[in-house]
Amino acid sequence: MRIVFIGAVEFSLRTLQHLGAIGASVVGVCTLRQSAFNADHVDLSGHCAEHGIPCIHTEDIHAPAALEWIAGCQPDVIFCFGWSRLLRKPVLELAPLGVVGFHPAALPRNRGRHPIIWALVLGLSETASTFFFMDEGADSGDILSQRSIVIDPQDDARSLYDKVVATALQQIGEFVPQLAAHANPRIPQDVARSNSWRKRGRADGLIDWRMSASSIHNLVRGLTHPYVGAEFQLAGQTCKVWKSRVVAAVPANIEPGKVIGHDEARKPIIKCGEEALCLVETEPEFAPVCGAYL
Repeated sequence: MRIVFIGAVEFSLRTLQHLGAIGASVVGVCTLRQSAFNADHVDLSGHCAEHGIPCIHTEDIHAPAALEWIAGCQPDVIFCFGWSRLLRKPVLELAPLGVVGFHPAALPRNRGRHPIIWALVLGLSETASTFFFMDEGADSGDILSQRSIVIDPQDDARSLYDKVVATALQQIGEFVPQLAAHANPRIPQDVARSNSWRKRGRADGLIDWRMSASSIHNLVRGLTHPYVGAEFQLAGQTCKVWKSRVVAAVPANIEPGKVIGHDEARKPIIKCGEEALCLVETEPEFAPVCGAYL
């Protein structure tokens, strides 16, 4: 089975590497040199050069040159893992088996943008790894494979990203032979159960100390590496918070944003709308005095 691969993020690289490890026939790769909006962007051309896989860079997968190049690879199926752009019929119809996409959420629920981030920011306890046959909608095609993933309280974007990858690699090992044998499932999505998450902007990552400590902590978990980080302004400078911890035993009569103490490692503890938050890792590091306001 001949596979053309489209992708340009860390997940793309790790799944492309796995396809090689299981002996799948990847006959061409389309990728991006750079990305203005993917914090986990990866240019796949280096991996392709190392393994002798034909590769092109394209900003527009629907450009005539890109369509002609993909068609020339004579793919049986196209895998589109980590492209962040909708595909239209000219691409969707290039391979007899169609185009398989990926979404780290429990489709039909939670379609749309930034699913790992939103799952953590919203404090969900479960998500999923879903491969599906792409159509012209957003994450709306028939499901090929889906596995549930537990989100533990200590998970953050990095650990959940890695959980998603580990689960997805297992699924790939199962459905690639199914596709090759034309014995794969296709499960239609129930649109009545669907919702779509919106694209997040920088304002969604701004810390407001009037929020509960748990809500801010979830924001930090969701936006930590490999993403852009939650942030607040301190004396006109942007301060990123990469790791935090909720502190429950705090006075109720202290206003939000006040530094109420430090932990054993001298990390500041900030009163929030409910409870308080210890800023375990910030960039830059700072040591405000007790009683100061952020």
